[in-house]
Amino acid sequence: MTTTAVATQDRLVLRSDAKGIATLTLNRPEQYNALSEELLAGMISALEAIEQDASVRVVVIAGSGPAFCAGHDLKQMRANPSQQYYRKLFAQCSRMMLAVARIPQPVIARVHGIATAAGCQLVAQCDLAVASDSARFAVSGINVGLFCSTPSVPLGRNVLRKQAMEMLLTGDFIDAATAQRYGLVNRVAPPDRLDAEVAALAQRILEKSAVAVATGKRMFYKHLEMGLEGAYQYAAETMACNMMAEDVGEGIDAFMQKRPARWKHK
Repeated sequence: MTTTAVATQDRLVLRSDAKGIATLTLNRPEQYNALSEELLAGMISALEAIEQDASVRVVVIAGSGPAFCAGHDLKQMRANPSQQYYRKLFAQCSRMMLAVARIPQPVIARVHGIATAAGCQLVAQCDLAVASDSARFAVSGINVGLFCSTPSVPLGRNVLRKQAMEMLLTGDFIDAATAQRYGLVNRVAPPDRLDAEVAALAQRILEKSAVAVATGKRMFYKHLEMGLEGAYQYAAETMACNMMAEDVGEGIDAFMQKRPARWKHK
């Protein structure tokens, strides 16, 4: 395993790589990993590097200290009370969230403690999420007079509308079991089993063809923005192209011969 600091001298983002999995750890534990400008820049830099790194098959986003992420850094925001600054900040955060969606590798949120406001947004934006059974989630901007507009984008694409709106309009916390029932997280585990559950989910992905996984992630998000007919046309063309990959031929042969597939792209 290798561990490096990314983008800032203060080690705001830590990256560790092991066996095809890159773990990015938000590293502002005393601030509950609040998303400062510098931390956002570090995450963007790290995700852009991973996008070009063929050795990385799965990405895990975690938080250091007692929380996953408490959202934006409110002290930094109050120190810069101008609309121009806020536009720049929220555009930077959106760029980071879009990077999560656009990199070819699946991204798993490893959630412990609290995930609030933009922290909950990050959980919703990740492709998959595994939470400790002690984790709690909220989009709590409404409590300080600010509707969580940007968090509502991925939240509304994960959670049914009335459940999303209740979270957004009340700012109330939900527990991990409720988050799983709502569709915000995939799996819930005791704290001492959280890493094992994340690893098990990552391993299931690592067993698959990298070409199929990257193709599928790109296709999945793109078709969601289309009408039904256009989505089917796009999906059919994607499958036709995917069928030409060497891994598909190997996978079908392995299935018919009742043996494990030997992927060319892993």
